[in-house]
Amino acid sequence: MRTTPALRATALAATATVLLPLAACSDDSGGADRAGPSVASTASPTKTPKDLASQKLDWKRCPAPNNAQGSGTAPSPLPGGTAWECSFMDVPLDYGDPDGRTIELALVRAKAKDRDRRLGSLVFNFGGPGASGVATLPAFGTAYDALRTRYDLVSFDPRGVGRSEGVRCSDDKALDARYEMDGTPDDAKEQKAFVDDLKSFVADCEKNSGEELPYVGTTNAARDMDLLRSVLGDDRLNYFGISYGTELGGVYAHLFPKKVGRAVLDAVVDPTEDAEKSALGQAEGFQLALDNFTADCAKRDDCKLPGSTSQEVQDWIADMLQKLELRPVPGLGERELTQTQATTGIASALYSKETWPLLEQGLDEADGKNGGLLLALADSLNGRTEDGHYDNSGAANTAISCADSEQRFTVEQTKAALPAFRKASPVFGDYLGWGLMSCTGWPVAGTWDTPDVSAPGAAPILVIGNTGDPATPYAGAKAMATELGEGVGVELTYKGEGHGAYNGGSTCVQKAVDGYLLDGKVPAAGTVCD
Repeated sequence: MRTTPALRATALAATATVLLPLAACSDDSGGADRAGPSVASTASPTKTPKDLASQKLDWKRCPAPNNAQGSGTAPSPLPGGTAWECSFMDVPLDYGDPDGRTIELALVRAKAKDRDRRLGSLVFNFGGPGASGVATLPAFGTAYDALRTRYDLVSFDPRGVGRSEGVRCSDDKALDARYEMDGTPDDAKEQKAFVDDLKSFVADCEKNSGEELPYVGTTNAARDMDLLRSVLGDDRLNYFGISYGTELGGVYAHLFPKKVGRAVLDAVVDPTEDAEKSALGQAEGFQLALDNFTADCAKRDDCKLPGSTSQEVQDWIADMLQKLELRPVPGLGERELTQTQATTGIASALYSKETWPLLEQGLDEADGKNGGLLLALADSLNGRTEDGHYDNSGAANTAISCADSEQRFTVEQTKAALPAFRKASPVFGDYLGWGLMSCTGWPVAGTWDTPDVSAPGAAPILVIGNTGDPATPYAGAKAMATELGEGVGVELTYKGEGHGAYNGGSTCVQKAVDGYLLDGKVPAAGTVCD
């Protein structure tokens, strides 16, 4: 899903943010622009040069991820010895000038186990925008091994991400300072610092990646996926989109409805909300996750946090965050834990119930003047490695979001919205409210307010909503299924916690997804899994 610089993508695309919606356009394969003042149209997809559609991919053993992808070691073979392979695909920088400059998109794949029953490729997008698919798919590939029985598992770094002409903005030192600063300014001095930081970041992006910024939006990424489908030799795109990847999948379905194969959208972005409504909904989503965490903590005798009720635990957390604003505590090395980083760390841990124990421990330790664990959780969300390097997910996130969204918020507009955000979440409200200014001053005009994801004539698309999802609230799944259209969007509900459902531990969800992707069995609309 979409994230602001306040709350960004993890390696698994578990992202938190203001949702900056998509564009509306159609192609010759049957999509039709939706009328209405809230939807902006773009030019129809242009033709791709034949030499690009027929290019041959040179697959080789994957190298270690570079800094832009998050660094690390080369991916290990999968169980059974299948090696991950990497390649590059040429795409037009500007689809309006298909014979002009091309750029390379980085790809990764693992071949299907049952070659005789192979269905084709299953393309993944793990969200963000800004998450490197080339780094993420191998890192979590075993979680999708059942799907590899009949599919080549494929992912990519979308344009502007990782090795695909990765957007470059500020350097590591500047990013350290950026994430340490107060993200919820309280007075004129802090507001000036906040705005000055935004201007500095935008200037760095324009200086280092100005030529690419107009072309990194979601529509172009969807066109890239259709080119990838063709180059992989598939008549239809089989797709698994997570978080922001659901937004990308919805746009693809609208642009190329007749090219949709078997598709799953998990942790679903609401395509009907503008940036402000989406951010507000997300504040409510993170508040719900925090409510669930503190309720669980309060009822346990061994909880490390003070308070006998959920509200008492939350009051204690809010008080601790207020103290951190006045006096940060030691973190990692010479770095301190600030209020903003502590809030980021809390959000990071709410993406999965499995990390609730880390959140409890991190809050307890921060109260004892040791902010190391909460800072490490914040670093994970911010894309910072232990050696102090940042991947480019933050820069890519901003560049893609701002290329898509035409909304730009002033300080005055943002301040006027804050009361509603504070009501939605005392802990995350200010944080997400000020995030509305993420695209203020961006050098490229955005394309739209909300997306058109209507896809008449497309094959059924399985849309999964998680009732406890903090980052993409549950209501988004129903909205996406409705907007895709009757007979296309098929909604499935998971009554669980965390961001996403397929890897949430529900056998019911996994059977439904595997049954559709592997055998074409569409679950009944309205299916509910515990």
